[in-house]
Amino acid sequence: MEIGIDSFAMLVTDPKTGHLQSAAERMASVLAEVELADHVGLDVFGMGEHHRENALDSAPAVILAAAAARTKTIRLTSAVAVISAADPVRVFQEFATLDLISKGRAELVVGRGSFVDAYPLFGYDLRDYDALFVEKLDLLLKLNDAPHISWRGRFRPPLNGEGVYPRPHQDQLPVWLGVGGTPESFARAGTLGLPLMVAIIGGSFERFRPLVDLYRHAWQVAGHPLVKQRVGIHAMGFVADADEAAKEAFFPGWLQMFTETGKERGWPPPSRAQFETMCGPTGAFLIGSPQTVAAKMLAASKALGGVSRITFQMSTAALETEAMRRSIELLGTKVGPLVRQAQDNKE
Repeated sequence: MEIGIDSFAMLVTDPKTGHLQSAAERMASVLAEVELADHVGLDVFGMGEHHRENALDSAPAVILAAAAARTKTIRLTSAVAVISAADPVRVFQEFATLDLISKGRAELVVGRGSFVDAYPLFGYDLRDYDALFVEKLDLLLKLNDAPHISWRGRFRPPLNGEGVYPRPHQDQLPVWLGVGGTPESFARAGTLGLPLMVAIIGGSFERFRPLVDLYRHAWQVAGHPLVKQRVGIHAMGFVADADEAAKEAFFPGWLQMFTETGKERGWPPPSRAQFETMCGPTGAFLIGSPQTVAAKMLAASKALGGVSRITFQMSTAALETEAMRRSIELLGTKVGPLVRQAQDNKE
């Protein structure tokens, strides 16, 4: 199982002091985090894409390119690239360039995003939400196959064999499909033969099993090689030396973020009781000591019939600088070995 971190490069106000980090301070912290993740042996670092005041990740390929210059082995991916509101030609060129800089460590996780800010910003109608994604994903995958294609769609000028360069260092860019809870998205990933990245930010891992099974069934029906099938999980997670320390470092930022998001979406305010439930044995938060987190990761994998990758969303704890560094260190040096040992023993 691959283990990694996803960041949204969020600007977080300290709930205790009201202090807001400067953008430059936060960006420096993000790059230090990915450098540490590489040093402690984590497998992957993902950068989100948001177009709002409290996030710095509107240009994820630029941040990942800076990270590539500081790292040696960690894979660098979007998490997710909002392909629906982007030009697939430019997305491909940016990540192919990242792949050259990193000498073959670039990946893409593409999706529609959890916010819709990008759509009006780039002139798209939300009534075309589904059609935009289907068309632009199709173009991206075709560009990944060949530099010269003939293509025509509704939302972009046609391509008539013009060359799309540079080409990546790898034969092709690995492209994962990032999904939430829509059955059609799981089935689409299986039909297209794409690795699946499931965002699970609440509830339980078990409730996603029917959707993952739908993905696997669509994959089998389409006749893709089973050896290439991959399921990943993106989840809230944080590691400390003890369970309570991990929860105390993560909770204030989580409460702030989901309170603000809830106001936008009409959700009731989150509570400490909800948080504790999510951190419990049946909840989908990977928060606690190395032993607790490793056990929950293995349980999550079992619940979904086996997973290839788990990435931790730690951004809400961004102001706890030392706790963040300790969490990354523990994830690489303690959690990873515990998970690998358990899987080796099972085999």
